[in-house]
Amino acid sequence: MWNGMMPAVTTKFTADGEIDAKETERCVGLQIDAGNAGIIVCGTLGEGSMLSPDERIEVMKIAKSAAGSKPVLLTVNEAGTREACDLADKARKAGADGLMVVPSPIYHTSRDETITNLKAISSAGDLPVMIYSNRVAYRVDVTPEMMVELAEDDRMVAIKESSDDIRRLTEIVNTCGDRYKILTGVDNLGLEALLMGADGWVSGVSIAFPEENQRIYDLVKAGRIEEAREIYRWMRPLLDLDVSTFLVQQIKLAEAIAIGSTEYVRAPRQILAGEHRAKVEKIVKDQIACRPDLSKYAL
Repeated sequence: MWNGMMPAVTTKFTADGEIDAKETERCVGLQIDAGNAGIIVCGTLGEGSMLSPDERIEVMKIAKSAAGSKPVLLTVNEAGTREACDLADKARKAGADGLMVVPSPIYHTSRDETITNLKAISSAGDLPVMIYSNRVAYRVDVTPEMMVELAEDDRMVAIKESSDDIRRLTEIVNTCGDRYKILTGVDNLGLEALLMGADGWVSGVSIAFPEENQRIYDLVKAGRIEEAREIYRWMRPLLDLDVSTFLVQQIKLAEAIAIGSTEYVRAPRQILAGEHRAKVEKIVKDQIACRPDLSKYAL
């Protein structure tokens, strides 16, 4: 469950702003068909903060129906501990396989507050937890030393490492040993993290290019590093789309071009337009034009 490609998928909407169950199911199915290890819904890329708790449970259930035997994790990213605990409990009752938990997205908690908050959510959900450590976007840093204390809870099983510092992965291993599975959460550090021992990759751009991203992971695990590097170098301009304030709109546009999906977003976000749209379109189309022949990298 905690090894391999685990994409954080976008949430699909209809033109009138409702959950598009059919398109969500189709897009999740593409990830599973590519060999991904699991699915994460309603995170930043999934516009979780724009969804009601009931909508998030609905999206999770749709993903479960498309994922077959592969695990589906629901993101818990609530401003308050009470609300986070309530969502975690609902996720368990609705059949989630695990939770990805953001420590505190609005109030920037102290060390002790962060630990207490995470433990409370874990207890309420009573599911395996991947701690989302992202000091860049959420300004709450779950440090390796804090991970040691959190390890007292057996439900804390994995870390999504998104500090944007590749050295942090080694620091976690040196401090915590093999206590946690570590998944990188920064697309344009994906290969670097795998080479430094990451167990998996919580990817974003892979939802538009699932086969190429999966092949990078598989080649690394097979020890075919130079071949993995070749695909990664091709994919790098695309991976940069994930590291942006506009990652949702950029990746949805990439999905529209690459897999024929939709771009609808929840306000206040707006679909890309003008020069910004033209720039992203060019990146995606240019890379599609020189797409690697994956048959040359058969496993």
